[in-house]
Amino acid sequence: MYNVHGKANRDFLLTEHAPLVKKIAHLLKARLPASVDVDDLIQAGMIGLLDAVSRYEEVHGAQFETYAMQRIRGAMIDELRHNDWMPRGVRQNMRKIENAMSQLEQRLGRSPSESEVASQLKLSLLAYQEMLGEGGGHQLIYYEDFHDSEDGEHFLDRYATALAEDPLQALLNVGFRRAVIQAIEALPEREKILMGLYYEQELNLKEIGAIMGVSESRVSQLHSQAIARMRAKLKEQAWTGAA
Repeated sequence: MYNVHGKANRDFLLTEHAPLVKKIAHLLKARLPASVDVDDLIQAGMIGLLDAVSRYEEVHGAQFETYAMQRIRGAMIDELRHNDWMPRGVRQNMRKIENAMSQLEQRLGRSPSESEVASQLKLSLLAYQEMLGEGGGHQLIYYEDFHDSEDGEHFLDRYATALAEDPLQALLNVGFRRAVIQAIEALPEREKILMGLYYEQELNLKEIGAIMGVSESRVSQLHSQAIARMRAKLKEQAWTGAA
């Protein structure tokens, strides 16, 4: 395993830990949008592993696998961030929608309607729906959610507290899964059906539109709204300790 210079043999370490790259990639892929290619994650992870092999020395005092996992995950997360096509302004608008929903739900004691959210944002219903349409592709989880936001601690920090150095494991956390299920159950019936068709039946937006009797663009709006409701609910559960 060691060469004459006392450093870990590169080929041995690359071969020995290649399965670790695939394992991490597939665990990530299972919790990411369908548009994410697992092969891209594996490729990025292998670059992270190669970097770990190049940088690692026994004198670092850490086991190689522990060090490699950090480099592999870091490379995959960088790849995800690099390919995140959603503009910052659109992401900010979706956060405004989440905050409006949260405020309305606390005041009304129920999920707000589209017109109520639009009114809270001081927008016409059409402008609000256009904002939802622009947010197509909005995700329940972003990897930046595991780090401090501009407003301070993010709601996912609560779920990751015990596993702060391992965001991947935080995604597997039983409490978080339970919170997501509760957030889905709290959706209005129409959006709950849509989420089931999209994520369980794996239908595309056009197929869902045909079933629900609405246009593909309308399905996209409703999907963005459902994701915003769920993120707002997860924030509320995190702050109240309900999860």
